[in-house]
Amino acid sequence: MRLIVDHRTTYRFTAPQSRLIQLLRVNPEDTHDQSVASWTVHVDCDARFRPGRDGFGNSTTMLYVDGPIDSIEITVSGEVLTNPSRGIVHGGEETLPPELFLRATALTAADKAIWDFAHTIGDGVSLATLHALNGTIHQRFALDRGRPITGQTAATAFQRESATPRDLAHIFVAAARCLGIPARYVSGYSPVCFGADTSPAPHGWAEAYVEDLGWVAFDPCTGLSADEAYVRVAVALDAAGAAPVAGSRLGEGEERLDVDLHVDRAGQ
Repeated sequence: MRLIVDHRTTYRFTAPQSRLIQLLRVNPEDTHDQSVASWTVHVDCDARFRPGRDGFGNSTTMLYVDGPIDSIEITVSGEVLTNPSRGIVHGGEETLPPELFLRATALTAADKAIWDFAHTIGDGVSLATLHALNGTIHQRFALDRGRPITGQTAATAFQRESATPRDLAHIFVAAARCLGIPARYVSGYSPVCFGADTSPAPHGWAEAYVEDLGWVAFDPCTGLSADEAYVRVAVALDAAGAAPVAGSRLGEGEERLDVDLHVDRAGQ
């Protein structure tokens, strides 16, 4: 499948900023399951770029902008060719042992409600348990089509009737870890939840580690494994660690964030 991505992030400031430093995790990489046909990152002002990798092995770009600056638009666009993989990740950059992804974070810490929920699904570390967990979370929550609430935890999201893709992935990760299964958050691009509509944020799903298979992708937004309609970009313990854009600014005032994201299947 050929997926076409157009992702624009615009920051506007109420007062000019002296300096911006942004960490970008927006570059997909070639694996056995996806090939990057073309990919560009552009900003609408003078800037310095420095490529690198973070502690999870994700491709990163440090972006430095000297002010005064009252707005900045970061445009990410390109095409990625993907292959069917049944959700199994082949050839990804792995720098850490799976056991690390049993570690809870503030965003993915399980409370008693999530713990009890996970153990109603099953106690075995198996692919069948993970598929059951994924399907049950999908059925339990209506999809929230709004922008994710910054800092909302899996425990808080679990109490609501609807959840964003990011929150659904956090709930899956927290529940899987309750069962002793390494699980992690994945950020990337996909049209599966919003179709031809503009998405309020890049997509988020989860991966869990299964012996003899490796990392397997699960998307509670659909209740299915991630397939060739997904562009995998970054992984981490939670969404904060895989955020497409993170950073700091030097200056007074407040900022406003606008995101315009389209992901299309070529020919559709």
